[in-house]
Amino acid sequence: MTDDSLHADALSTLRLLVGRDDAAFHDGQFEAIEALVGERSRALVVQRTGWGKSAVYFVATALRRAQGAGPTILVSPLIALMRDQIQAAERAGVRAVAINSTNAHEWGEVRARLDADEVDVLLVSPERLNNPAFRDEQLPALVRRIGMLVVDEAHCISDWGHDFRPDYRRLRDLIAQMPESVPVLATTATANARVVADVVDQLGSDRVTTIRGPLARASLRLSVLNLPDATSRLAWLLSHLDDLPGSGIIYTLTVAAAVDTARLLREHGHAVRAYTGQSDADEREESEGLLKRNEVKALVATSALGMGFDKPDLGFVLHLGAPSSPVAYYQQVGRAGRATASADVVLLPGPEDADIWHHFATVSMPDQDRAERVLRALGASGAPLSTAALETIVDIRRTRLELLLKVLDVDGAVQRVKGGWTATGEPWAYDAERYARIAAERRAEQDDMLAYERTTECRMEFLQRRLDDETATPCGRCDNCAGAWLLADIAQESASAAASAIDRVGVPIEPRRQWPTGLDRLGVPLKGRIPADEQAATGRALARLTDLGWGGPLRELFAAGAPDQEVPARLLDACVRVLAEWGWDERPAAVAAVPSRTRPILVRSLAEGIARIGRLPSLGALSIAPAAPPARPGGNSAFRVTDLQGRFGVDGLVIAEGPILLVDDLVDSRWTMTLAARELRRAGADDVLPFALALRA
Repeated sequence: MTDDSLHADALSTLRLLVGRDDAAFHDGQFEAIEALVGERSRALVVQRTGWGKSAVYFVATALRRAQGAGPTILVSPLIALMRDQIQAAERAGVRAVAINSTNAHEWGEVRARLDADEVDVLLVSPERLNNPAFRDEQLPALVRRIGMLVVDEAHCISDWGHDFRPDYRRLRDLIAQMPESVPVLATTATANARVVADVVDQLGSDRVTTIRGPLARASLRLSVLNLPDATSRLAWLLSHLDDLPGSGIIYTLTVAAAVDTARLLREHGHAVRAYTGQSDADEREESEGLLKRNEVKALVATSALGMGFDKPDLGFVLHLGAPSSPVAYYQQVGRAGRATASADVVLLPGPEDADIWHHFATVSMPDQDRAERVLRALGASGAPLSTAALETIVDIRRTRLELLLKVLDVDGAVQRVKGGWTATGEPWAYDAERYARIAAERRAEQDDMLAYERTTECRMEFLQRRLDDETATPCGRCDNCAGAWLLADIAQESASAAASAIDRVGVPIEPRRQWPTGLDRLGVPLKGRIPADEQAATGRALARLTDLGWGGPLRELFAAGAPDQEVPARLLDACVRVLAEWGWDERPAAVAAVPSRTRPILVRSLAEGIARIGRLPSLGALSIAPAAPPARPGGNSAFRVTDLQGRFGVDGLVIAEGPILLVDDLVDSRWTMTLAARELRRAGADDVLPFALALRA
């Protein structure tokens, strides 16, 4: 096929897909199609949101199918994004289907349609590529027939990028299995030079056509509003949300902040919804629909609402707290203004942002000791181990263990098989140099984000330069170029409402009802449901450590290196408010304390202070068995129960009639409260009401 005839066919296909006879290619679109269809090579497209990356792979798919090629496999990271891509394909006349965790009931039909060659595009998540049944039973046949591979949101390939997905790194192995003649397309809207190099390396070929366009978005007005504290940020939002154009997204850094902010806005008449990774799948889909139809003013969301969410007329994106890098920030603000002349982008940074960045960075980084424990356990097992069975051996929490297994799997040290995980026997060494480099890159990107907040130069130009866009020039629209257009004034009513919300106290501590599985393997004779007469009641904590209000002073109290101290009067007063608002069926008859080796002064003073103010008998602290070793922090539930089983005693405590208020400083796994309450119940307590200063999350 000549270049002219390919261009004519591609243009005809584009016009058919978009339904317009005057449609024309944007700069770079045909060049990408030519690389894929004409040259059957590999291409990386880095173009701003709204440029038309989906048009490239839909047109290329249609042309490849017309040549007799098999279906395109489109690797897509989010179910919400898959939904949008399938709808776009349907509008374009491309037959697209997905295999993901929400449509298992459709998998048989999808396989039948694939076998009948009735599918043009198959959408899968990167994690699906390592599902044993899919990998071993379906993928080999697909690889033999594949017409093209598309990797959407390809920046996820990069090491510990802003949306770390270790399974993306597995794509290199998939590409290596495919014939060299199968074209591969990687697309993203956000990539600096380092990410581009990472992606090109993963594509595994010397023939990679990189098509990179300017990242400036003429519709976006960028602004930063520095306000002194969380109260003033929420008050500003209450005062000015209706001033922002159209409907939009309010991003927060934590689930708690999203839920609390959405609740406050709803209580004051704003049509908003919370959207987080903890929301039910059906609820998330419903919320997306409400926003797309402009039936809500905003979704208050974590990064769970991010890549690929398609609402062309989104009028604003506002951040309560800054993402940890310019790459992440550009990715999220790129949702706005795709089909509008103007959209407002507002950043309200907070002093707590850096602490939150550090927490998430630490959680995602693999640890050498944990990795070696996993490898030893799998190597010593004569059969595959499920994740649940493995965690009772290695003492790693489920979420961290699952991420670590994925990293080790991609590194070739372990393999997921039917029935669980096995060690491959391949040599593996902890790459300390690589992880140190990644950590350093993250710190540099965090510094860049802080610099963005402080810069007096053009904000769009700043982001473009941090993304290595050589076309960067002043935008003329941001608050630094054109002057601030957002007023910092706050209505008195909004200030009062925000202060009340920030000062809100009391979150439930849900009791444990079931013993963790695998305790028998650790020598603990407990299993199944915890007997009702040994359970704690639903308790209360002053706040979560991640809360916008009381989370701040609590984070200071529990910060690494903070001294053990008497409970501050301000926090004790707030705890009394929690107790006053509890609404229990029966008032506590006495106060007991969980014994603490790390903060004994804090826990004792809290329990005694509550007893004094409430005029309740203070029973003192439960005893610790003399031979009990120090409890290991963190860990998973099975090991935590093993540490705590038999640890507490009630010798010398006079168990009063009525409920006992059981006081501790910080609740994490809830097993300390569960085991301590169990001892009190077994000693005759009618009920146990757990109370703590803080919940970890």
